[in-house]
Amino acid sequence: MLQLINLSKDFAGNPLFSNISWHLKKGERVALVGENGAGKSTLMKIIAGLTEPSSGEIQFARGAKASYLPQDGIVTAGQSLFHEARAALAELLAMEEELHRIGLDLESLPHDSPEHDQILARYGELQELFRHGGGYTMEAEIGTVLKGLGFAQADWHRDCGEFSGGWQMRIALARLLLQKPDVLLLDEPTNHLDIEARNWLEEYLCSYPGSVILVSHDRFFMDSVCSRIAEVWNHTMADYHCNYSRYLSQREERVSALRSAKRLQDEEIEKTEDFIRRFRYQANKASQVQSRVKQLEKVERIILPPERKRIRFQFPEAPKSGKNVIELKGVTRSFGDHVVLDNIDLTIEKGERVALVGHNGAGKSTLMAVMAGGEFQGGERISGHNVSMDYFAQDQANVLDQSRSAYDELYADAPYDMVPKLRDILGAFLFSGDDIHKKVSVLSGGERNRLALAKMLLRQSNLLLMDEPTNHLDLNSKEVLLDALKSFDGTVVFVSHDRYFVNALATRVIEVDGGGVENYFGDYEYYLGKKAGVSIPAGATSAAVSAAGTAGNEASPAPLPPLNKDVRLKDREEEKRRKREDQARQKRLGEIESLIAQAEKELAQLEIEMNAPGFFDDPERGVQGGERHAALNTRVEALYGEWEELSG
Repeated sequence: MLQLINLSKDFAGNPLFSNISWHLKKGERVALVGENGAGKSTLMKIIAGLTEPSSGEIQFARGAKASYLPQDGIVTAGQSLFHEARAALAELLAMEEELHRIGLDLESLPHDSPEHDQILARYGELQELFRHGGGYTMEAEIGTVLKGLGFAQADWHRDCGEFSGGWQMRIALARLLLQKPDVLLLDEPTNHLDIEARNWLEEYLCSYPGSVILVSHDRFFMDSVCSRIAEVWNHTMADYHCNYSRYLSQREERVSALRSAKRLQDEEIEKTEDFIRRFRYQANKASQVQSRVKQLEKVERIILPPERKRIRFQFPEAPKSGKNVIELKGVTRSFGDHVVLDNIDLTIEKGERVALVGHNGAGKSTLMAVMAGGEFQGGERISGHNVSMDYFAQDQANVLDQSRSAYDELYADAPYDMVPKLRDILGAFLFSGDDIHKKVSVLSGGERNRLALAKMLLRQSNLLLMDEPTNHLDLNSKEVLLDALKSFDGTVVFVSHDRYFVNALATRVIEVDGGGVENYFGDYEYYLGKKAGVSIPAGATSAAVSAAGTAGNEASPAPLPPLNKDVRLKDREEEKRRKREDQARQKRLGEIESLIAQAEKELAQLEIEMNAPGFFDDPERGVQGGERHAALNTRVEALYGEWEELSG
């Protein structure tokens, strides 16, 4: 599908990468990883044809093309969301226009005209290409992608210019997915997606017919989507045919082996150089010296990947608080007629690490703001004994002093014992070199967010309320924050769209939805298991979720005591219930099979009608036919899905 041949890229004489030779097969999903500044985004832009390499070449399979989604900066306006997405299907739209034009020509052309058969043949050929390309189902496909990325149907007719930056990137992603390029290049595609949209995108990419190369700071996402990791380091690339979690361990094994090999190589080189030094000027050893000089020149020196600096720090010790940190009793919060929180009862206890989850607009940030002391219309908020709170809001960056440098802004609030650690903390949040002396006023939105988060970690408190603290952080920065929060001896309530971060930190998950809250006393995998209907004891962690799936594979247990009469009666009733359910299932299977046959018959008849000459001469009839075709296809797929579920 794609091959890089001796590819190099220099900036001002400094090599970013040199002589990379690498290939990508059809259907592969690869994650590009590496330190900040290693050249991941530059490499993707070169593959997309947006940046020229210094040397080398790129070869695509015949007819293949690549499309690139940058991290940000795409803004569209001037037409509705639906039409903007539809415009991505330019080839199909051109075919649709040509079909309509040919239809009009056929209508006016006499049947005995010498051109009639030729035009009719072109019409049939084009119609088949249109059908094969998904022309009759493109509206349904657009709806699926927009819904999956979190757009409500009411948004479809809004002008694209009304959407904010994060939603603008979702529009760009929707267009790219609808184009279905042979090589999909995605630079941080999950940056602006909530958990539900990330889950949908994972499933979509896992079944994507082309190849995918992506850069992501979402570890869970990479584990789910990618089966190959390409690490950009030390001006070259190293391949690992596994997911991200396995890559971390394989990389460590590889680096350890390289260290051992380099140590042995260095010892041999030192011995050889010592021999050359000692006998260089002795005539009877001249041939041996020359032999060793040539031997040294031929040695291919082992180069180790750069050491990853591991930064660790701890929060200041948390003051002791009471058992109950926050209580909400019958709290209601509404905006006009829209009730976001409806009579909420909630208690947060000392030492808990609580994750708030739910779809965009469910009320997570509103609940967080209420806990932080924000407005609400009814009910009561009770703060616990000796609670010292720190709140990181989504717009926390707005409270920074614009006239200070990044370092001075941190220094202004730092306790005396934290001052020596300020540079390390800034480095952990991607401020390095001269960046620490930049004025807050010239920092980007992401940089300000990271600085506000770093500042929060300096203050002494026993309750942290954090709304999306992982935004704009890379994988290493998230690990630094995660380690610090795990060792924090206070209470944490947080919102994050990074599922690995949520799963690793949360001891309790609260789902916010429909104005209410529901508690799940476990980590994120426990929450997912309960949502999926897996029977797991309350308070279980992800280990329990895994164990639930493997139960029954152990050795046979000891014999059970004889069943009493009540148990036997209960078993018989259970058996009768199972039989009734099985009979109902078989009956439903028969009904579904009949419905599938009927729907497929209607679909076949409709396709005959649509293939008939002149069908698309009436644009309204063409649109109605396309919509009916899409609806029938959707119905057939749903029926087959239900049939497979019942059959299993």
